[in-house]
Amino acid sequence: MVVSGPSGSGKDTLVFELRKIEPKLAYSVSVTTRAPRAGEIEGVHYHFIQRPEFERLAAQGEFLESREYAGNLYGTPKHFVEECMRSGRDLIMKPEVSGALAIKRRFPSAVLVFLTVPSNEVLERRLAERGTDSQSDRAARLAIAQREAAQVRQYDYLIINDTVEAALGALRSVLAAERLKTARLVQGEPAPTP
Repeated sequence: MVVSGPSGSGKDTLVFELRKIEPKLAYSVSVTTRAPRAGEIEGVHYHFIQRPEFERLAAQGEFLESREYAGNLYGTPKHFVEECMRSGRDLIMKPEVSGALAIKRRFPSAVLVFLTVPSNEVLERRLAERGTDSQSDRAARLAIAQREAAQVRQYDYLIINDTVEAALGALRSVLAAERLKTARLVQGEPAPTP
């Protein structure tokens, strides 16, 4: 499952809360060149590295996808995702929109969830309240959000994050529905019997 959407839509909070109630859900920690925000922990929220190291890993093909977003590089480590897929583990990740679409091209069975907020005003307020970006960075993130919103029809699900509780319920429902799809039965294993 790939959860993405505009910066400030609540991806980090929602994925964190889902993982608390779904402890067996594997999580792919992205790699980034941006500086850690207050409270972020290396290896938990992101793998924080310098640009030359990121570029070396990208050149070696270590990322499923990578992109530049608001002046920083982000990537999804390939090895961990492929291992989860081989073992049949449920996996959640939260790349940016371009990364989500790249993952879907590589893995057509990936489930894409677009997370957004009720309005541009709410998004502006959330970015300002976060207090982690300058005014020019927030303006850049809002412009990117407009372009990202145009991609929503390429996603399988849309969740409006008006409240964490409602959005979390919707995301958990998507996970439950996807787990019940007969297409997800492992080849060669007998179907469950009543």
